[in-house]
Amino acid sequence: MTRNCLPPRADYSSVNFSVPAGACDSHVHIFGPFSEFPLAEDRSYTPQEFLPDQFITHLDRIGFTRGVLVTASVCGTNNGSLLQGLEKYPDRFRGVVVPDINVTDQELDRWHALGVRGARFNLLQIDGKPMYRNGVGLEVLKKLAPKFAERGWHAQIWAHAPDLPELAPQLLPLGLPLVIDHMGRMNTSHGFNNPGFQFLCRLLAEGKGWVKISGADRIGDVSKGYEDVDPFAKALLAANPENIVWGTDWPHINYFDSALVPDDGKLVNLLSRWIDQPKDLERVLVVNPARLYDFPKL
Repeated sequence: MTRNCLPPRADYSSVNFSVPAGACDSHVHIFGPFSEFPLAEDRSYTPQEFLPDQFITHLDRIGFTRGVLVTASVCGTNNGSLLQGLEKYPDRFRGVVVPDINVTDQELDRWHALGVRGARFNLLQIDGKPMYRNGVGLEVLKKLAPKFAERGWHAQIWAHAPDLPELAPQLLPLGLPLVIDHMGRMNTSHGFNNPGFQFLCRLLAEGKGWVKISGADRIGDVSKGYEDVDPFAKALLAANPENIVWGTDWPHINYFDSALVPDDGKLVNLLSRWIDQPKDLERVLVVNPARLYDFPKL
């Protein structure tokens, strides 16, 4: 049995800054229709259906133009929902898939033509055990890395920052751009000087990785307005603003307490605390995702 996730909040706070044209929400999920693309039977949670048109509504509400669809662990290696979304909105969407180890070159080529530009690998563990069922790990990444490199794809890594020093010797030699999810998914209680987080900052500063400064709601304290996340996001931006992207993580799956479900408007407004200059905001929301995800010119 799995628990049914709460839906995202219907009410969004107003965005408190001028969103640059072409802004990209670089981390979201869509699901279904379940009649066509069922969830994996063995899964950690159960989301509702969220279809491409609902994501477009979300983008319009926050004043963004583009979005990056990421296959979630509950889908296993069934990327059908994501691929259907890319077919429907080829100019507005790009995708990051979860590949089966036996994926064919023909499938990869078809996915690339639709707008897939990366693959996600679930290395998130607690006490040495995967935090979520499904997803694919290092074995698949190591086998498929040459195929990804041929197509200019990146590897999106879902891992705790404290585990990165141990993982890096296995990841860096693969020769792929590495994109670390949700600021390393490290709860702020670990502290700014945590060796894993400092390692992530160095990885970024040396141009060996990218970071999504998303997931403030996953690592911070909502009762404090996520102010405890501010120094972490600012440190990553200071390390290398050219390799930073941002996303909401809509529709905020795996939440079961309504008090914790984030307000997407407030998540967007965190950027006004973290970034002072309009040119830097445009870099994070427009220029960087266009480069990483190969969006067409506006």
